[in-house]
Amino acid sequence: MIRIFIKSLLLVVLFSTAGYAQKTDNHSKQVDKTQPSTIIYKEIDGSKLDLTFRYPPKFKKNKKYPTIIFFFGGGWNGGTTEQFKPQAEYFAERGMITVLADYRVKSRHKTTPYEAAADALSSIRFLRKHAKELNIDADEIVASGGSAGGHLAAVTGVCTTLDEKSEDLSISSKANALVLFNPVFDNGPDGFEHERMGERWKEISPAHNIRKDAPPTIVFLGREDHLIPVSVAENYKAKMDSVGSRCDLFLYDGAGHGFFNNYKYDGKFYTETVRQADRFLKSIGYIKGKPTL
Repeated sequence: MIRIFIKSLLLVVLFSTAGYAQKTDNHSKQVDKTQPSTIIYKEIDGSKLDLTFRYPPKFKKNKKYPTIIFFFGGGWNGGTTEQFKPQAEYFAERGMITVLADYRVKSRHKTTPYEAAADALSSIRFLRKHAKELNIDADEIVASGGSAGGHLAAVTGVCTTLDEKSEDLSISSKANALVLFNPVFDNGPDGFEHERMGERWKEISPAHNIRKDAPPTIVFLGREDHLIPVSVAENYKAKMDSVGSRCDLFLYDGAGHGFFNNYKYDGKFYTETVRQADRFLKSIGYIKGKPTL
């Protein structure tokens, strides 16, 4: 009877993990062709949230790779993972695993910025939890994004109280480095969308959660940004400096909000910001060589 019970238990375990195993097997088959691979990282309130992976051209199954995950902008109201596709393709060519993350937004899910932040933390935790199967270096996970997506990336670096109650807190959801494009840093009384954040605004405002162990960060901002004043980014850098954490700030003349997008300004600012991000990632040991664009 004991043998029959153990055999039955093993069958239950095998079948319960088959879904994830199948997805990772498909993922592995696509690696050689460097084709995008999509995995569901979270199912909540009837919604399935995806991560879309891209891989280095000469992918090796026995190697761990630095990884960069991108969060799209859109005011936590909308947006698409396609926004950072060019950056994802570039950094995959530079030897990183790159990830485009979907998350809950108001237009599709009737949610608030707090659910979006929880999803961002869930996505980092998923990458770290499944690092071995996904060939990810769990100590070299970079969070990146623009505008509200930059806010979410910053949240994964410095905000610590926004996880869903169902999350496994024994696995860290903290990014190891941040690459931020005109990010929403400050949700305080004089900051962006303060009223929308409600009484808990301090929890979700990156500028109010900087501490000594904040990850190395690079920030890109246009001087003509009508949503994110230059002073906000400068104050953020000053706070990072005060706790001994690295924060490189690049300001661009004649550039407004969303200036980094590939389809604007003939690609000038896209190219410039990607080059600087490349140099930053090289300086912290995540990639090697010179920028290729």
